[in-house]
Amino acid sequence: MDSAAATARCEQKARYEANKLAKRLRSAVGAAIADYRMIEEGDKVMVCLSGGKDSYALLDILLALRDKAPVRFELIAFNLDQKQPGFPGHVLPEYLKSRGVPFHIEEQDTYAVVKRVIPEGKTTCSLCSRLRRGIIYRVAKGLGCTKIALGHHRDDMLQTLFLNMFYGGKLKGMPPKLVSDDGRHIVIRPLAYVCERDLEEYAKARAFPLIPCNLCGSQPNLQRQVIKDMLQQWEKKFPGRIETMFRALQNVVPSHLADPGLYDFAGLKIRDAPFPGGDIAFDEDPLPAEGGDRQRFPLKIG
Repeated sequence: MDSAAATARCEQKARYEANKLAKRLRSAVGAAIADYRMIEEGDKVMVCLSGGKDSYALLDILLALRDKAPVRFELIAFNLDQKQPGFPGHVLPEYLKSRGVPFHIEEQDTYAVVKRVIPEGKTTCSLCSRLRRGIIYRVAKGLGCTKIALGHHRDDMLQTLFLNMFYGGKLKGMPPKLVSDDGRHIVIRPLAYVCERDLEEYAKARAFPLIPCNLCGSQPNLQRQVIKDMLQQWEKKFPGRIETMFRALQNVVPSHLADPGLYDFAGLKIRDAPFPGGDIAFDEDPLPAEGGDRQRFPLKIG
């Protein structure tokens, strides 16, 4: 086989793998949307873009699903230009125009605010996030958006769970769908069933014009990185464990935790079954067979 034929064969294989990945991601996002009723008839969804792989993928997949969805909905892309030094402000508008996507770019110098408030060398992510959230809610209201879509994926959600457990003393994660504190906005995370590794491959295949996330010069969230490294090591040693842990988020048994505000332990009486199925509180939980962690996560398309 000559070099030209070999090159053509490699390109054909790459296209096949890219198409297979795209179908898998669309299936996962479609399942999450259906399971949590994230998008409904007549919704106007504001897709928040940062310039990173996750938000690019989110928009790209939603565009593909919109054309075949059983409900009608609009998409509008949103980016907050925080005036970070070196931010390439032309990249996102040029990309969105090339895709024919309506968009809104909001310019707010939150970078100067963060630098003024946070001492040098300290992580700026927390304050930056709060400022960004307020602006997102304000703009969503002004644009008449009924849903706000964020690009958090399955790995982000698990990392948040462990961050809250280890450093916050709370069993609290990052839900696929939530209502803002003021009750005026619904935030959705359509990538809830998608792993970060697949998003990395998808970004390469689609050649998104990525914008680096370190423009502000702040230190990375070291606690989150510790959790991320821990989960990655677990996944290497026990393939499929991440999926199993995510399934646990969807299978919560309040009677077997310890929150008296969530379950009425004080009012528990004899013969009260902690949950349907009778008293199995002292039964040994069945352990998965060898390789059980490798079971694929079940996805449904609504």
